[in-house]
Amino acid sequence: MGIVSEDAIKQFKALMDEVDEPLKKTFQNIHQGYTEENLVRFLKARDWNVPKAYKMLVDCLNWRLQNEIDNILSKPIIPELYRAVRESHLVGVSGYSRKGLPVYAIGVGQSTFDKASVHYYVQSHIQMNEYRDRVVLPNATKKFGRHVGTCVKVLDMTGLRISALSQIKLMTMISTIDDLNYPEKTDTYYIVNVPYVFSACWKVVKPLLQERTRRKIQVLQGSGRDELLKIMDYASLPPFCKREGSGSLRYSNSENDDCFSSDHPFHQECYNYVKQQAMKLECVAPIKQGSFHVDVPEPNVEGTKIAETIESEFLKLENGISHSLDRLKVADD
Repeated sequence: MGIVSEDAIKQFKALMDEVDEPLKKTFQNIHQGYTEENLVRFLKARDWNVPKAYKMLVDCLNWRLQNEIDNILSKPIIPELYRAVRESHLVGVSGYSRKGLPVYAIGVGQSTFDKASVHYYVQSHIQMNEYRDRVVLPNATKKFGRHVGTCVKVLDMTGLRISALSQIKLMTMISTIDDLNYPEKTDTYYIVNVPYVFSACWKVVKPLLQERTRRKIQVLQGSGRDELLKIMDYASLPPFCKREGSGSLRYSNSENDDCFSSDHPFHQECYNYVKQQAMKLECVAPIKQGSFHVDVPEPNVEGTKIAETIESEFLKLENGISHSLDRLKVADD
């Protein structure tokens, strides 16, 4: 770390020493004892501009206070809805990289987001973020004997269709929450099983991304198995990467191998953890049922432009298909 970086961290620390006590308390839930490493995350997200990084972090802390994020892991989603959310927003942990980073598998193409209200999907996503930061990463730090503050994500695009256009608003909400409140938590994004729809969108979206973001994204051939085996063991591969060709292995013979399933150990441990936290609070006050509403920050200019570009590209593809079908009809007539 250079002199400029060390000076930036020192300035940032001095500014944070002056914030109000409630902000300091919620910051503790973020840094989990690794203050400097977490200041660096916000500095990286704002290109090492201290005033901008400070504003970003203070905005994040205020968002946490206003929406009671510190208590979100004590707000269980009722079992039938939790299962519905897990079946329609495919996320799971398949193992660890050789560096000790948790491997998050995400079934982008087959997530439908159609079995619960938007509020439940947002609540569940934030809970998984908080569980990652307060439980998964600290456990990985203990397991591997070094600080583990990030994860890797493997995104399965199998099944991605033009109909995914209807999900863009919700996905933009989720990505905005991550960008503004959980920056620099992903080391690398690996994108696998890529269909034409994704390839067409990626060509126009890639130039809109910041260089720092572009460097994190790797689009792999087919299922990505061979490339991913360079950074993790076979046992840690997401199920959809265990084929030599492309195509998602949505379910396996073993529930323990299907990291998307609500019966997978990771999801069971996460859900039970939330239940236990809720029981502790219930001794003080009854826990209300229902979704936990969170104010979603406005997306930044870059995020808005990307969402608009994807929407535009999907519409172009949809119109192109419609014109092709019309020509076929005319030819048949």
